[in-house]
Amino acid sequence: MGLGGTMEYLTDLFGGNLGSKKKRQLQTVELKVRMDCEGCEQKVKRVLSSMKGVKAVDVNLKLQKVTVVGYVEPDKVLKKARSTGKKVELWPYVPYHLVAQPYAAQAYDKKAPPGYVRNVEDVAVASHGSRQEEQLASMFSDDNPNSCSVM
Repeated sequence: MGLGGTMEYLTDLFGGNLGSKKKRQLQTVELKVRMDCEGCEQKVKRVLSSMKGVKAVDVNLKLQKVTVVGYVEPDKVLKKARSTGKKVELWPYVPYHLVAQPYAAQAYDKKAPPGYVRNVEDVAVASHGSRQEEQLASMFSDDNPNSCSVM
């Protein structure tokens, strides 16, 4: 194995791109697409299936959800889906059981499919993170009678 072969092997092994073309990763892109009938469903499926790198397109008309799997970029899939003339956005929901509990239901959750809630991960993580910091700070506070004392 020459120097070129060794570099290529190491590049593949460590995932680096030492001067080589950037490899796309297999991704799953979920979209919420406003579809009214089977004709809309077929149009969206046909347009997205024609994209380079797409391996599978699954359409759930009842949930208004389209799942695209392939070597694609989410923004390009979104743009291609919008070319159908349909109202399209990235899938804005997460399964209820994945949300930090206790979860305070929001007004916009009423539009979510059953078992899903609006993705408010940033808000939940931010509030949970600050709550955890408060707990850690008070754990070693002189004001807390149950705090740990090391002396």
